[in-house]
Parts: sequence; C-alpha cells; structure tokens
Amino acid sequence: MVARGEEQAMRAAVAASEQVRGTTSPNPPVGCVILGTGGEVVGVGSTRPPGGPHAEVVALRAAGERARGGTAVVTLEPCSHTGRTPPCTDALIAAGVARVVHAASDPNPLASGGAERLRAAGVEVVSGLLADEVAAGPLRAWLHFARTGRPHVTWKYAATLDGRSAAADGTSKWISSAESRADVHRLRARADAIIAGTGTVRADDPHLTARAADGTLLERQPLRVVIGDSEIPASAKVLDDAAETVQLPGGDPRAALAALAERGIVDVLLEGGPRLAGAFVQAGCVDRVLAYVAPALLGAGPAALGEAGVGSISQAWRLQIEETTMSGPDVRISAVPQES
Repeated sequence: MVARGEEQAMRAAVAASEQVRGTTSPNPPVGCVILGTGGEVVGVGSTRPPGGPHAEVVALRAAGERARGGTAVVTLEPCSHTGRTPPCTDALIAAGVARVVHAASDPNPLASGGAERLRAAGVEVVSGLLADEVAAGPLRAWLHFARTGRPHVTWKYAATLDGRSAAADGTSKWISSAESRADVHRLRARADAIIAGTGTVRADDPHLTARAADGTLLERQPLRVVIGDSEIPASAKVLDDAAETVQLPGGDPRAALAALAERGIVDVLLEGGPRLAGAFVQAGCVDRVLAYVAPALLGAGPAALGEAGVGSISQAWRLQIEETTMSGPDVRISAVPQES
C-alpha cells in the first residue's frame, strides 16, 4: 500500500536522478527523497560520481535526525553489498528509517537483495512504485547494462518527411530545427559516449561535442568514439582537445560495444551515417530510436538508414512508439524494438 505523498516523492526522486544522469557511470543515477514522520520532505539526494556517496546516503545526510521513523523513497532498490562505498541498506537501518519505497528492483546480482536485508532488520519495504515510468527514465540505460552487460544504444537521427538524411548533393545542414539541435546537445551532455563512423568523420567533420546555443562547450562532454579502419585526418574536429576521442577498428557493433563496456560506458548515443546505423540495427544493437522528423521533402538523397538485413516486409524491424512530441516545427519520436 502506497501512503499519501509517496508517489509525489518518487517523482521528485526521479527529477533528482535526472540531474545527475551521465555523471555516475558505471553506477546507476539514482534519486532518493526522505519523508519525515509527518510525510514532509526532509532530505533529497542523488548519486554522486564513482567513489562518492549513493543517493540514499546523500538524502540521509540532508535529513539528519528527521529521518528517524520516516520513509525513504528511492528510484532503485537500495544496494546491500560493499563496493567503493558501504551498503546503502546499512545506512538506512542505522538512520532508523521505518519504511522504504522503491521503484525498480536491482538486477545486479552483486548488489541485489537490499529489500530482504531491510525487511530482516524490521524495515517495511514496498516495491514497484512507478516502476515502468522509472525504468523508462534516467535508469533506462543502466538497467539495460546491468541485465545484458552491454551499453544501451540510442540511435539518433534527423530526416525529412520522405526519410532523407541529406540532399542529393550531400548537404544536410540543417534538416532539423534549432530547437531539435539544442535538444540533441542536451542528450549528448547526458550520454557517456557518442559513436560515429570514420566515413561520417571524414565527410562531415563533426565536433561530436555537447554545446550551448551560442556554440560554447557545455561543462560535461561525452567520450567521442569513431568506428572504422580509415585514418582520421589530423585536422579533424574530433581530434581537438574539447573531449576525449577513441577510435575502434573494424565495423563490428558488438565488438565495439564490448570494448566500451570495459571502459564503464553505459549510455551510448549513435550518430553515425546510414551505413553504420544499418550495421547496428542488423546486429540487434539498437535499443531505442530517437527520430527528429522535419516538415520538408527532398525527393532524392541518402536515406536515414542503410542496409539493415531486411529483404522483405516480413523481416522489417518493428518498433513500438513510446513518445511523440513537438520539437519546434519538427516531430520528435521515441521508439523501442517490439518484444518478440
């Protein structure tokens, strides 16, 4: 049974976790709200970068003695293992919290079991509050990583209504609106890495950085990843000192993602051209499609997606649309693969 105010507290915990998304990998971006005995908010916290305290500890420190007898509302089941920091379950028990409400259960076998540990200590535990909403939010990539061992990949692209990513002469600036481009830069700032192919780097010379509307670099920059064997020109923008860049040889998406997983990369934004996108789709390595569809027609030019292993309509990669919103004059569509 969910008590009054706990759903609102969970939404506040989600908002807190969103503020740190992209700064916590390989740890999950978790949010926590502590409610006092009267149901009032007495502490809010979110996970700090690796080596720092987890969300529960941050929130408990803010609450102090007001946490005793209260409720902890947290987006992920509190951990019960000792890693770089002590178990969050121990901190909650020591603080005298009487009740813990969490959304998603921890799929990591090394850290799971927190709910049982809390119950054994006499703490009331409620699981699953807003679980679907939380799993589709800031925790999406980490939950995927914990379950599969592979970074979560969002393929982002911009195209016209007739599916063209560039005109016949190769020009593509700008298909999408200023609002859509600003949205993409916000996404980049929260991602762990951006992937492009050597073909795109050589043809378009992109920065692959996160920038503000005036062109200045945002404080946080993702790792820039270039896939392919072709040499990157020394003058390429991806080789400047704005952010770290790595080149991964070959063109195997799974091998590239395995290499990134070893670096603790959890959340990946795929921004390569149609050929690289097709390779990732064919390999089953696209976990979310984020399309910015502009109200324009070109009639010719490259399609947004290249060869993806589809020979007939029965082999089409079917998606489930999870959200459609306006981005300036463009339509922003978020879709995920249908479960088989």
